[in-house]
Amino acid sequence: MRKPLIAGNWKLHNTVEQSCQLAQALVNDLSDVTETEIVIAPVFTALSEVGKICTESPVQLAAQNCHCMDDGAYTGEVSVPLLADVGCSHIIVGHSERRQYFGETDHFVNVKARAILKHGLTAIICVGETLEQRESGELFEVIAAQIRGALEEITAEQMAQVVLAYEPVWAIGTGKTATSEEAEEVHAYIRGLLHGSFGTDIASQCRILYGGSVKPGNISELMAEEDIDGALVGGASLKAEDFSAIVRFKKSLKMAPH
Repeated sequence: MRKPLIAGNWKLHNTVEQSCQLAQALVNDLSDVTETEIVIAPVFTALSEVGKICTESPVQLAAQNCHCMDDGAYTGEVSVPLLADVGCSHIIVGHSERRQYFGETDHFVNVKARAILKHGLTAIICVGETLEQRESGELFEVIAAQIRGALEEITAEQMAQVVLAYEPVWAIGTGKTATSEEAEEVHAYIRGLLHGSFGTDIASQCRILYGGSVKPGNISELMAEEDIDGALVGGASLKAEDFSAIVRFKKSLKMAPH
């Protein structure tokens, strides 16, 4: 059984004070959760203070991005060792907004992921297609290229510290959500790619999250699918009540077709 993982990506929201208030509310609300892994990703400036709040709670700390080099003349960047130093256990890379607005390539996502794994942290690697790519029939070609590019030179042993997140670009922040069947189709395809590259054990163990307008009202339906192991939550992670409700999703049984 793969342990569900619910991650909240706060994106460019909240001051340090606001981030601490939200983190404290989540720590209070979710202190008894053991069956689901919980991760939150505040802005860089809030990581240190939020990390202190999350200490000895089920809530783990993630960064929204990182640089691939440990140190050097890289003005404005933040390295994996610095993120580990403030308590991060997870780092998100390859988010569609990084790809779209900052021109990040599959190769750059890969070298950042390898830097994360080198230092023993968990890499949450995002992939996903645009609406144009889906409608033109390029969906699986795009996903395959992103997965293979992101996982290049990553070993089977390192895959234990990799979480994949499928986030259809057309469903992020739009209020549109892929149906559970649409999401499952891509998740199953990704698991098939992992099977081809790493074998049955790795493919069956790797967690694949869904991201794209996840809300309390649709999380149970998504989680009923065989290959959906959790969620990368955007807007709904900014409200403690909503994010807590998502973390406490009820696992519904998917009815077999007649």
